[in-house]
Amino acid sequence: MAGNEKQFKSAFDSLHALAYFAPEVDAALTGIGLRPGRMPYFAGRSAAMGPVGPEVVAATFYNFNPEVVARVIPRAWTLATPEQVLEARLDGVDKVLTRLLGDDTLKGEEVAEAAELAREASAGCTAEGRPLYAAHTALPWPEQPHLALWHALTLVREYRGDGHVAALVLNGLSGVEAVVTHVATGHGFTTDAAKLTRGWSDEQWAAAKAGLADRGILDAEGELTEAGVALRDRIEVATEAAATGPWDHLGPEKTARLEALCRDLTRQAVAAGAFPDGVFARRRA
Repeated sequence: MAGNEKQFKSAFDSLHALAYFAPEVDAALTGIGLRPGRMPYFAGRSAAMGPVGPEVVAATFYNFNPEVVARVIPRAWTLATPEQVLEARLDGVDKVLTRLLGDDTLKGEEVAEAAELAREASAGCTAEGRPLYAAHTALPWPEQPHLALWHALTLVREYRGDGHVAALVLNGLSGVEAVVTHVATGHGFTTDAAKLTRGWSDEQWAAAKAGLADRGILDAEGELTEAGVALRDRIEVATEAAATGPWDHLGPEKTARLEALCRDLTRQAVAAGAFPDGVFARRRA
């Protein structure tokens, strides 16, 4: 991958993920009947799979507490159909991108170019073993370039995410253990933020830490041991190895160009207040 890999992932991840922090998306989803809080996130991201149950959502999202998922799924599908959710979600994305980037940018040549390149990159993804990505491939492509760009980046992000889940499973980490070890790397959430956003109780967190310590992954202070650092490194290597399809397909020159376009758009969105303090460019657990 051309350029700085982490910087590029931050750029395209953030252009997709800004939807999770946007009041416009929440308003669109609550406007069709979903309840405020966690329901818009879980329903909005899983709707491409149809009216699935909490077990499927927890399995594909992986590091959220299944008990928290079950509080809003499948109830969400009694309030709005997945089709309504998907339509509202895209409407909210349209509104937030318009607010953050402005009509002139969205109608400009660079967004159209980025959309074309990102769509081409997404053609290098494969569906085998990638349930959340595969579900999104069945959705129609938006006609407007900025929405096509967001959809393409969603495909690439979920493709990578499915591969990351496979790496976590292969390396023997449960959902809560994935979050605990991610926090221990010092490169993402704080403990309090991880518990709050992923829905794990103090007791569940403590039990996971104790189990990881028994396995030699965490030390007595809750820091990664040498074996724990090696484990997280293996997970990252496996995740990246499984995520090269879009960029191999796109090629180095086009990838470098898409990197530059996404980086510029991300900077503009962040400067316009796309994210609350402390959440920009977080990496997956």
